[in-house]
Amino acid sequence: MTYRSRMLGAAGVCALAVLSTNPAYAAGTTAGSTITNNVTVAFQVGGINQTGTSASDTLTVDRKVNLTVAEVGTTTTQVSPGQTSAVTAFTVTNTSNAVLDFALVAAQQTGGAGAHANTDTFDTSNVRIFRDSNGSNSYDSGDAQITYLDELAADGSATVFVVSDVPLSLATGSVAVFTLTATARAGGGTGSQGAALVQTSGGNTAGMDTVFADGSGATDGLRDAAFSAKDDYTVLAAALSATKTSRVISDPVNGTTNPKMIPGATIEYCIAVSNAAGSAAATSVAVNDPLPANLTFDAGFGVKTNGSVVSGVCQADGTGVGDFTSNTVTGTIASVAASETKTLVFRASIN
Repeated sequence: MTYRSRMLGAAGVCALAVLSTNPAYAAGTTAGSTITNNVTVAFQVGGINQTGTSASDTLTVDRKVNLTVAEVGTTTTQVSPGQTSAVTAFTVTNTSNAVLDFALVAAQQTGGAGAHANTDTFDTSNVRIFRDSNGSNSYDSGDAQITYLDELAADGSATVFVVSDVPLSLATGSVAVFTLTATARAGGGTGSQGAALVQTSGGNTAGMDTVFADGSGATDGLRDAAFSAKDDYTVLAAALSATKTSRVISDPVNGTTNPKMIPGATIEYCIAVSNAAGSAAATSVAVNDPLPANLTFDAGFGVKTNGSVVSGVCQADGTGVGDFTSNTVTGTIASVAASETKTLVFRASIN
């Protein structure tokens, strides 16, 4: 901060007046601005007004560097095993009194506490950072991939998305923790990242000094021109199990009364697919069952999918339709919710 002044040149009865003011912002007066105060002095000699005098003082406002980073929302980001371009969002706010660039780093944690009373257990891949370029507040094709925020205005805020791919073989409750760190840099002009900032040491200088005023974030310290915040992905997977049962419907000797599994008997097969409690819904569940050579598929009964199990007994009440091609029974169960069981049922005769 610099200042210039001109000494008052008269004595007497003084009248002081401040003749200039500056607008107030949350970030404060813009760094590099000059603030000038002017004063006039009027006086009399022998009751006669004399020619007054004046003075002024001009100072230069120093650069106060401050910022915050915060996750968007207050809960973990739910993802699926094998999900590509999973997204977690942060806001970066420039509370400095200058336009600044902000270098961005999204670091994955290795073990330890997450952001939401959980523990890191896995890493994602293909980690990228995007800026919400179109103000949609959601990640989409219009967003630009970045490594730094360019020319973020004082009191300005930007939403950034950390985007990565989730491994396939993960169980429900697996957690990946991210820390997003923003580090303030000098404004480098549009399209160019500015130089690293250095805090002015020692006494006041003739130029625009730099003062770090930021707080400590998740992993950074006080007054280091950086701020960090955590967020995490939590996996919600489906946990499917399948059982296959059979029962004899009829035989050529006994009919439907106490039938036995003899050649010519009709056998009903049930494939029951269950999803564990607390799991994600499984969709498009494809079932494939090649028939042994000593069975003949019952085309009249067909393949029924999306059926139910009542009191542990498989029901032939499915409304979906499967297929039998190349000696293989196939069918798709539309969805199996958590704690739900759905079935595929078909019949065949013993050769």
